This record gives sequence, C-alpha cells and structure tokens, in this order.
Amino acid sequence: MVMAKGYRPVRRDQLFLLPPDMRSWLARDHPVWLVIRVVERHLDTSVLHARRRAGGPGAAGYDPDMLLTLLVWAYAHQVTSSRRIEELCGTDVAFRVICGGGAPDHATVARFRQDFTAVIEDLFREVLVLCARLGMGQLGVVALDGTKIAANAARDANRSEETLRKLAARTVARHAAADAAEDGLFGAGQRGDRVPPEAADPGSRDERIRRALAGLQAEREAAEAAERALQRKYIEAAVAGTPKTGRPPAGAEVELARRRVERAEAAQQAKIADWERRRGAGRHLPGTPPLRPDHSARVRRARAALARAGARAEARAGPASARPPVRNITDPDSRLMQAASGGSIQAYNAQNVTSRDGLIIATELTSDPADVAWFEPMLHAAEDAAALITSHQPRPAGPDAGPVIGLILADAGYLSDHNLTIDGPDRLIATGKRRDLEKAARANTAASTASDEPASPAAAMTARLATEDGIAAYRMRGHIAETPHGQIKHTMGFRQLSLRGKPRASAEWKFACTVHNLIKAITTGHLTATTLNHLASQPA
Repeated sequence: MVMAKGYRPVRRDQLFLLPPDMRSWLARDHPVWLVIRVVERHLDTSVLHARRRAGGPGAAGYDPDMLLTLLVWAYAHQVTSSRRIEELCGTDVAFRVICGGGAPDHATVARFRQDFTAVIEDLFREVLVLCARLGMGQLGVVALDGTKIAANAARDANRSEETLRKLAARTVARHAAADAAEDGLFGAGQRGDRVPPEAADPGSRDERIRRALAGLQAEREAAEAAERALQRKYIEAAVAGTPKTGRPPAGAEVELARRRVERAEAAQQAKIADWERRRGAGRHLPGTPPLRPDHSARVRRARAALARAGARAEARAGPASARPPVRNITDPDSRLMQAASGGSIQAYNAQNVTSRDGLIIATELTSDPADVAWFEPMLHAAEDAAALITSHQPRPAGPDAGPVIGLILADAGYLSDHNLTIDGPDRLIATGKRRDLEKAARANTAASTASDEPASPAAAMTARLATEDGIAAYRMRGHIAETPHGQIKHTMGFRQLSLRGKPRASAEWKFACTVHNLIKAITTGHLTATTLNHLASQPA
C-alpha cells in the first residue's frame, strides 16, 4: 500500500531565505545584469548627475544611474506607473537588485522621469551607437510608418473655441472676485494686487485652458494665412496666363469666376459702345444691335459659373463650421485622431523609421493626425541615423547593409508628388491599399507609359508596384515597419503616455523606443556579457 507524502514545512521564521549576497539572487545570465552594466558603463549619464542636488542638509539622494536602470527595466516589462514601480522595488527580485535594497518612493521616480526632456536625445543616440557597435542596423531596406499612441488625456476633455473662451472669461471673473476679496481683507497695497496662485501655476487648469485657446487661434490664423497665400498663387498664375491645373481653393475659384464675369460684362459693354459710336457717325450698320449685358449669353454663362463657384465654396465651408475644431484642456498638445480599430482617440502620431533587423533608427512624436507632411523630415532624420550607424559598425551588418539607405518603404498615407520626387534614397510609396496593389501586380495591369507625355510621379510609382520586383520589395514593409510598433504596444505594454505636453510626451515616447532598441539587442543575442567585455576593450 502506497502512503501519501507529507507536506513541505512552511517556516516563515527561517533566516536567510535568500543568499546574503544580492548577486546570488539572480542567475548570472539574467538580462537585468546586462541592463545595469549598459547604463553604468556604456551610457553617458553626466547630464542626469548634473541635474541632481548633492550635499547640503537633508537625506542623500538616489543615484541617477540606478533610477535610469529602474525605469528602463520597468518600461521593458509593462510597468509605467510610478506607484507600481515603488511597489515592485519591495516585492520583485529584479527590481530589488537594481535598487540595491534601497527602494525609491513613487514621487522620486515621477520627478526623475520629468528630466527625460533634457537627456533623451543623447540616450537614444548612445543606445543606437551601442547597437551599431554590436553589428546591428541593416540599412539596405528601411521602412517609415506612423502609429497612434494614446495621450494621458480623456477625449471628453475636448472643448471648442467658443467653450474655451467662456471658460477663460470665468477664470478672469473668478480672479477678479478673488482680488476684490483680498483688497477688502488686506488692502490693495498688501495682497489684492498679487497674482492668484492658480493663475501663476503653469500646471494649473487655467493655464491649460489658455494654452488650448491660444493653440486654436494660432492654428486658425495659420490656416487662413496659408489659404490666402494659395489663393494669391492661383489668381496670379491665372492673370499671368499660366493657370494652375486642378480645382483652385474656394476663395480663388470665386475670385476667378468674378473676374470672368467682369471681363464678359466689359467686353459686352465695349461692343455696345462701338455700335453706338459707329451709328453716331452716320454709318449704316447691318444686323441687330448688341444685347445688353443682362441678356448676353456669354455674360449669363459667366454669372452662372460664379453662382456655382459660390455654392461650392459654401459647401466646402459647411462641414468645417458643422464640426468646429477642438482642443483638449488636459493635454492641449494632443489631438483627436482616427484609431486603427475604428472610432477616435485622444492621441499623438508617432513617426518611426525602422531598419530591417528591427531597430528604430529615427523617431518623432507629432500632433499631426496625417502622415504625409512627415516623409521628408523623417527621411532626413533616417539619413543622419544611417551615417551614425555606419560610422560605428565594425563590419557590414548583413548582406543588404551599406553606407547609405538603399530603399525606404512607406504606405499610402505618405503619397504625394513632392514625397515621390525629393532628393534622397530610392523609395516605394504605396499608391493605394495593399490588396489593390497585389491584385494589380497579379494581373500586371500597370498603366501604360507608351504615350509621348511623361507619366506623373504617382502613375510611375503605380506602374513600378505592379511589377514583380516592385511588389516583392513592398511586401517587406509590413514586417519591418509594424513589428516594432507591435513589440512596443503589446510586448512592452506601452499603449498610453504618462506625461503630458508635447515636450515631455515626446521624451517619454523616445525613451520607450530607446528601451525597445536595448531589449532588442538583448533578445536577439547581440548584447551579451561576452560582447560587452569585447566592447569594453575596444575604443568607442
């Protein structure tokens, strides 16, 4: 007969359950040791040290290298809450090892994270250089893609310009009432003439309302100025006899139609004046006299065209007036953007250029919901990053590595004649949806270019994507561009920013990309204790 075994004893009073040496708590090949060593020996954190206060009264501060390592490890493991980081510093072995047993509180972590704005550019660059020295960074084919990252703001906190003006007026009235009350208590010379604390605090709600209103006004004025400039170009070109192709802006279309009415009326009046002049000279004039302008077919056609142009201008202005622009009073720099899953979210639009082996070589957080305007800036940023990578690589990183970017891939959100024709590396920019490009490539139904007229840049790109080589190259875009976004949002769990305002939000996003690159080097086996020892023996 087999008897059941007894239970293991539960001895919570047993001493030294863990080894007394913290270095024995985790295996030597645990990745946390690599992160600690990279931060301490391979990153320049002197700026972080310079920003810390040392000496004087009070308790000793925490080492910036330790705090930076703590945040790198936390972001890599789906932890961005400073309170959760504080908790894990007391319960998680890896977090305790990083802190050396001295757990910082959440306020210390949160304050330290505010310093990213000043140092993140250097940290991103140094990790990129480290990856290049490890042989990473395949530049033969790179991809540009945008991804929406949720802001730390609710979409319900959006307000129209009219509402913002009302809120600002209430703020002024509240401050005036506070000033009057203080005047009654202390006298105007004592307290009534001071700025109320809520107005002086740049982080207050009143300040955010002011920023949101100013942003709306500046955007409207910039849009109106751009519209007027574009109208002038169309009108000047038409007057010069070289009219631009395509439908002109609403204001220019109405102005050009009005000028055609004036010319038609003036021409008809000239005919009438000439008839009257010749008849007054006693000449016999055959036929009927010219019609008055109101009855002239040419004038009536011109006036009808003016009416149609005015109607189109009103129709174009209708949707904008029905959906007035809004600003968020929690984070005025964020915008309502279309989410990939449908609907809209309060977000920023992050632009990333990724190498074929998954490194984010250039990144920028924008407030622009559209991608098209960011192709050229990101192209230049990618070229600078490519020069940096190749200058630090010990040897070619792969069969398609080279001194410059060979090919850049982008989806249809970046399509424009300007982006197709500017100087720079070879590029493939989609001219439609992926399924339509695949269908055209299978049928080989590219537009014919046999005519004497040169094909437009978009038509030429469509024809190229319909070839076997073109569509095969474009198929790499999804894996290269979207894999890092998936790793950041799903593996790292970084789907929403914690910091508000574009400068701090941009710093946090770039920090997340820096962590992604560092963890990519570890998970792919490029960054090991052996390779770090080898790098330590080589000149930087």
